[in-house]
Amino acid sequence: MLTMKASTLLITGGSGFIGSALIRHILDNTSHRVINFDKLTYAVNPLSLDNYQSHPNYTFIHGDICDGDQLEATFDKHQPDYVVHLAAESHVDKSIYASSAFIQTNIIGTYQLLQCTLGYWHTLETDKQSAFRLLHISTDEVFGDLEPNDAPFTERSRYKPSSPYSASKASSDHLVRAWHRTYGLPILISNCSNNYGPYQHAEKLIPKLIHNAYLQLPLPIYGDGQQIRDWLHVDDHAQAMLLLLEKGKVGETYCVGGECERANLEIVNRICETMDGLFPNHAPHIDLIQHVKDREGHDVRYSVNTNKIKNLGWYPSKSLEYELPYLIRHFILQTEH
Repeated sequence: MLTMKASTLLITGGSGFIGSALIRHILDNTSHRVINFDKLTYAVNPLSLDNYQSHPNYTFIHGDICDGDQLEATFDKHQPDYVVHLAAESHVDKSIYASSAFIQTNIIGTYQLLQCTLGYWHTLETDKQSAFRLLHISTDEVFGDLEPNDAPFTERSRYKPSSPYSASKASSDHLVRAWHRTYGLPILISNCSNNYGPYQHAEKLIPKLIHNAYLQLPLPIYGDGQQIRDWLHVDDHAQAMLLLLEKGKVGETYCVGGECERANLEIVNRICETMDGLFPNHAPHIDLIQHVKDREGHDVRYSVNTNKIKNLGWYPSKSLEYELPYLIRHFILQTEH
């Protein structure tokens, strides 16, 4: 966690899955002040920050990062020491048939944030300018995909996005780097692997499978289900983001992954086994699996080399197999709430 004096963090997309986990971690473990700037799209789970609405160090602003005037007003009023940029459209499937929102939020929105951040940064005194950081959260999907025997992606991997989503995130990465190179804005970029954890929207693979299995609905798996993803628990990711703000080198990129490569079919089988133990009357849940037509441009494998961020003292601590039963119980409690 941040060890310097109490600071103010402006977090865009703070009500989203990753953003809310970061905010919970900050408010539970530090004395830092959080400004949550969020549009409140369909993907937000209102329960994720329900217990923090009256926290003395928490402020929520209902805003769109494409609105430069509102961003400027937020900077002027709250004077953040750090910005963590998480606001984004993130669902690959949706980007294939409705890409407009991804271009608008992920590219235009990032541009607006960069412009407002740069203008604000120029108003700061020298010592505050020197300490200021903008951390841009991106994805390993900007690198395209890997064959099963390829070495993991590194910070120097070539960009080769496959989907409208990953292309929009690649574009935002390039913009952030350009604002550093051209204007000197102190930035950091992280490219993370697939996140999982509580409060994730049911359009994502793990919560969707849990939701359908609980309701005895089909468990759709694209193609043969052998697509491999590296799974990172969102709480581990939250710790990594804070560490990067404190110890990351300005202008650098860091890959953040869970070192937990699993095929999609392996994930669904594990969920079915866990559900069989919890609900034996509905077993075997594996009978609910349905292989469906593969997604357009479906990447084969993601994996990232985390040595660079490990050198700063961060390591993933959560085990997917250990966490799945807790996630399932958490989902059931939410459903029955």
